Amino acid sequence: MSLPVVAIVGRPNVGKSTFFNRAVGRRVAIVADVPGVTRDRNFGQSDWTGTSFFVVDTGGVVEDADEAMDKLVRTQAYAAMDEADVILFVVDAKTGVHPLDQKLGEVLRKSPKPVLVVANKVDNLPDDTSHLEFWELGLGEPHPVSAISSRGIGDLFDAMLPHLPEPGPEPDPEDVRVAVIGKPNVGKSSLVNRLFGEERMVVSEVAGTTRDSVDLPMKYHGRNLIFVDTAGLRRQSRIDDSVEYYSALRTARVVRDADVCLVLVDASEELHVQDIKVAETAWDAGCAVIMVCNKWDLVEKETNTSARFQAGAGERAPFLSSVPFVFVSALSGLRVRKILDLVLEVDANRKRRVDTHEVNEVVAALVHRQPPPHARGRPVRIKYATQADIEPPTFVIFSNLPKEIPRHYERYMINSFRRAWGFEGCPIRLRLRKSSD
Repeated sequence: MSLPVVAIVGRPNVGKSTFFNRAVGRRVAIVADVPGVTRDRNFGQSDWTGTSFFVVDTGGVVEDADEAMDKLVRTQAYAAMDEADVILFVVDAKTGVHPLDQKLGEVLRKSPKPVLVVANKVDNLPDDTSHLEFWELGLGEPHPVSAISSRGIGDLFDAMLPHLPEPGPEPDPEDVRVAVIGKPNVGKSSLVNRLFGEERMVVSEVAGTTRDSVDLPMKYHGRNLIFVDTAGLRRQSRIDDSVEYYSALRTARVVRDADVCLVLVDASEELHVQDIKVAETAWDAGCAVIMVCNKWDLVEKETNTSARFQAGAGERAPFLSSVPFVFVSALSGLRVRKILDLVLEVDANRKRRVDTHEVNEVVAALVHRQPPPHARGRPVRIKYATQADIEPPTFVIFSNLPKEIPRHYERYMINSFRRAWGFEGCPIRLRLRKSSD
């Protein structure tokens, strides 16, 4: 069930990035009192009264600009308008209606998407009525907000929610959604074609051929596997094409909805930082992860070549030590079918639930072997524990001083849980709570 997209557009220096940071609840966009700071787009997930959506920040639009950067920013903003479900047109109430606001307003009036005018920098609500002059843009009622203080943003979101599309049907919980992700041109579409035994996806030597995400169902050992081939993920600074940017956004939406992510890397090259970041994106989203090392037929083999590749990856990113690696060739079909067995294995790990009595036995043994360190002379005691959730496995540890349990001790417990119960290929989350006694 993909999240709706809300795009923030407007001329430079009206406070779009400050508003974006408020909307997603953390400081993501660079904020400065200099026009044109935001040149690329940022996106993040937000939630209002139980409704989740993506928020997209764009560069400032300068209509009729001759400068190459202004044209690029304008193209990016237009792409946001095309891709978004709702457009928030941010204007500066302190300076009033600007000629650039009027020009952009002319464009937005032709958009079939819902457009809400957001009059920013209205700091003295409800007495300040400076936002009312933006009625002249012809886009309906202006919504006064102060992104700096967050005033008015709740009322704006209340007005925005009815314009978001209705959520689609919930996926069948028995289905396994498998996202195929990775940098551009590592062979994602070729792998999908090999798995399905036919040319399901367009394959090209040109990086970035796959723009959209496509669902492909498969039956395997009685389970429905829904494969989703996605556009390649690359660093945001490298995303210089507005269409490709939104391919990255669509990929992020697919990862959010996936159960298992196949992270494709080119085994004929050294593991890149971006390969690790792609895997980290899936891991942080709570997906099970399988590292699929493609083009293994091009690698000169020595003793333990694959083991060294995997060990090197684990040294660079410790979480990869908990992830299965499979070395394949999409071109020849080498070990490609093994991927399907691994998908079922890691999905089962992600859904595994451990009985509470077994959790407490393991935790008691861990604490006996290595108690948590004292906090300013006070003993830190772990009272009991339970598995609170699955997909991914989530454990709650109750302690007299939960805030004093250091990160290294949390890692000790998570690593010990893996030794006790496996959970290969999926993240384990730990929640520390105050015990009642």
